[in-house]
Amino acid sequence: MRSTARLWMVVLLSLSLALAFSAAVFAQDEDMAALEIKTADEAFAAADKGNPDPAWAGKKFTIAALASGPRGSISGPYYFWRPYFEKLTGATYEVAEIPFGEFQAKILTDLATGQGMYDAITGPMFFMGDYVANDWIIPIDQYFEDPRMPKWDRESIAEPIRQLLYFGDHWYAFNNDHDGMVIYYRRDLFTDPQWQAAFQEEYGYEFPLPPRTWQELLDVAKFFNGKDWNGDGKADYGITMHLKVGEQGFFNYLALAASFVVNPAPGDDPTKVTRYNNVFWFDPETMEPLINSPGHVKALELMTELVDAGPRAMLGWGLAECWDVFLRGDAAMCFTFGDVGTLSQDPRQSAIRGKQGVVAIPGSREVYDLETQQWKTMDPPNRVANESGASWSPVISKYSKNPDLVAYLCSLLATPEINHWNVAWGWTGVDPGTTYDFLPPYGKASIDDYVQTGYDAEDVTEFLNAYLEMWFDYPLSIPYLRIPGTADYIESLDIHLSEALSGQVSAQEAMDRTARDWDRITNRLGKDAQLQLYREAIGYTGE
Repeated sequence: MRSTARLWMVVLLSLSLALAFSAAVFAQDEDMAALEIKTADEAFAAADKGNPDPAWAGKKFTIAALASGPRGSISGPYYFWRPYFEKLTGATYEVAEIPFGEFQAKILTDLATGQGMYDAITGPMFFMGDYVANDWIIPIDQYFEDPRMPKWDRESIAEPIRQLLYFGDHWYAFNNDHDGMVIYYRRDLFTDPQWQAAFQEEYGYEFPLPPRTWQELLDVAKFFNGKDWNGDGKADYGITMHLKVGEQGFFNYLALAASFVVNPAPGDDPTKVTRYNNVFWFDPETMEPLINSPGHVKALELMTELVDAGPRAMLGWGLAECWDVFLRGDAAMCFTFGDVGTLSQDPRQSAIRGKQGVVAIPGSREVYDLETQQWKTMDPPNRVANESGASWSPVISKYSKNPDLVAYLCSLLATPEINHWNVAWGWTGVDPGTTYDFLPPYGKASIDDYVQTGYDAEDVTEFLNAYLEMWFDYPLSIPYLRIPGTADYIESLDIHLSEALSGQVSAQEAMDRTARDWDRITNRLGKDAQLQLYREAIGYTGE
């Protein structure tokens, strides 16, 4: 009887503690929900709202977005801000959610057939070449001075991202998301003197805090891989990436390869695009693929070594699996998009809040010179910003029956106050990329904007500073591919990258296969037309 009574006491105590914890979590969630609405109301009140046209009342349209649900990345803000839009206009809209793997087929088919199921598309910016070449979307310059439209700040956007939103002489996309890849690392681990000393003994140089070149990063990943540095009795990993074919692993390669391939121009302007400088994809004189050139091959060889410094399973991982390993504390580094900077702050899925470091994408001391066909050594390292990612931004279909109304919504969400709210409340999937997202003295945001939403102050400062440095301080930026067939070129690269990373073929063979595919795609679409659009897209004049 005594043991039974003791057991019931333990059960009741455990139940009481569980209920108390649940009540505390529920109260905290209620508080955060109230704060979310309060800050959203403040952002809405401060945002410019233009002068909505009374004729819009009662109208309805459809906007396509990434399938993530009402509280998920990219689609979430459209659900959240819909009541505010309805209050202003008397109109409404539906959100058509499309999975990443189906986006190309559904969107491009809708536009090519003229069905017009989607009035607006918040899609990846690598569709821009197809959009513009086929006259599928409308320019939005006409709305900039339209008194009906809310005003948004185009000059505040980081240059590598801003370039994605226009083509030639026209703007086509509204400011929204700002994707780029950085390196997340365990700040507590990297600053531990014990591990720093062990690294120096093993590699013969001082621990790089943080890694600033790809070779340093590779050494650090190898050093931590296979050691039980978190004390859970299991071997941990040096790095984690998302490399599943058909997902977004090719973005990892593009961000990594940039500093091996993008060669600064000589003279006063290192960003000038010439036949041999600041190019990445094709020779702008011949449309010959550069993807199998020595710079690309060496980058893929290094990436293959990085795979060996982490879980082999990541060859089949999408974003969620990759992020989870880092967030639960089993990987020293994570090479990915801005989302981890937000997810790491959620105690329900992260064990590393207050321990996260972030560094802008590393550089390379070696870059291949296409003109001399020789490697050259650079000091400081060649650092190249990347806008690697979809940078999900809305465009207006030429088949829309209500383009002005669509432009009103997109302009409203692009206003600094609302766009910054989406960044600060990171569940939206909208990553920082404007001056009003970053901290003083360069930026206009307050640390309180982020801390009040649940960020650790040191974590978010490192996160913001990494993006600020990459987009505003790095001298070069990788050119983004924006020509017809971009999705096809990328699909080929994605497949052959996986062949090399999994050890099926050498890096050179993988890139040779990619180059042959790219030639076929170019010839199918028309080499002369592709060359002309490619030159326009990268700003090549032949001078």
